[in-house]
Amino acid sequence: MEWLADLIDYGVIGVLFLLSLVVVALAVERYLFYRRVDPVAYASRNRLELQLAKNIHFIGTVASNAPYIGLLGTVLGIMLTFYNIGATSSIETSIIMLGLALALKATAIGLVVAIVAVVLYNFLARKARNILLEWDISHEG
Repeated sequence: MEWLADLIDYGVIGVLFLLSLVVVALAVERYLFYRRVDPVAYASRNRLELQLAKNIHFIGTVASNAPYIGLLGTVLGIMLTFYNIGATSSIETSIIMLGLALALKATAIGLVVAIVAVVLYNFLARKARNILLEWDISHEG
């Protein structure tokens, strides 16, 4: 069952790491776009809103699903621990502790990725709302 430990370490945690890189890259791209966007240049509020909302949904999706991916790693780690306990004739605490540590590592990383994604999503959503308000103010009248 060594493959299951590798799946948790490299599969689940690797996916979470990849998602975190993508989220940060998208957030930086959106922030740079928001800094240079001129809301007055858009004739239509809907076109501006479409440009502002681009790729934001992915950050929100990662924010809501990263804990579940971490939880999957936790379940697999606990399954691995039970398998290793059942496969040995004696119960060794080192086998139990290593399996539980692996499981909890996946959960912790999933939570960290989710927290970062939620913070970035909320920051960008607020910035987009402010830009839309600037458009509204410039087109009053």
